[in-house]
Amino acid sequence: MNEWRKRFSITGKHALVTGASKGIGAEIARVFLDAGADIAAVGRDPSGLAALKEEAASAGRDLICIEADLADVEGPVLAAQEALAHFGTIDILVNCAGVAHVAPIFDLSVEDWNTTMNVNLRAPFLIARTVAPAMIAQRRGKIVNISSQTGVVALEDHAAYASSKAALNALTKSMTAEWARHNIQINAICPTVVMTPMGRRVWSPPEKSGPMLAKTPAGRFGEPVEVADCALYLSSPASDLINGALIMIEGGYTSL
Repeated sequence: MNEWRKRFSITGKHALVTGASKGIGAEIARVFLDAGADIAAVGRDPSGLAALKEEAASAGRDLICIEADLADVEGPVLAAQEALAHFGTIDILVNCAGVAHVAPIFDLSVEDWNTTMNVNLRAPFLIARTVAPAMIAQRRGKIVNISSQTGVVALEDHAAYASSKAALNALTKSMTAEWARHNIQINAICPTVVMTPMGRRVWSPPEKSGPMLAKTPAGRFGEPVEVADCALYLSSPASDLINGALIMIEGGYTSL
């Protein structure tokens, strides 16, 4: 009668989560810990990683903190290699780390464009390519790329961010084309504005949020746990036939 618990379980799995020191990534790490996974938490904020380490210890889970700069070429690869060295294999990869430089196209610097592409697109490519051989060898794996609704429907002043997320969506499908045959499921989550502490600071003013909410049938933004719960589902056996999908968590914004 409890077979459904096994289908939705990630107990004992080894997960690598980038961007885990704050925001959505931290929430995903917490939800995964609560669901019984061991975590390689990659981030740039030592205090955020330390807080996760304490939570993992309290839960009796194994969590390794990996500080890495995902904007350069070596950082993503070294982070993935450290996670593999610690756990031996990675069952679940969540590419959550991201940056957003908001500016009109004419004001967007080449440096900001490059940084956005390096963190939001190149880093997931490099990390996935590093951990995928172990997944292929064990004939199972889950890769969840945290994208954005702007990767599907563009938003003014978000040219670099939207382009990086649209490319991440395409990379998700390309990974599926090559790796699904090895029983690896790769999907992307495309959220609306998510009310992390930063999201609340930026989007709480009515003059900022009003136009976006007016285009959102649900009439609200997302919460970090809603993205984390979706990542949990996509990381569990219950989602084994879902592959190459772009999962919209945006209150119907892209339906209009």
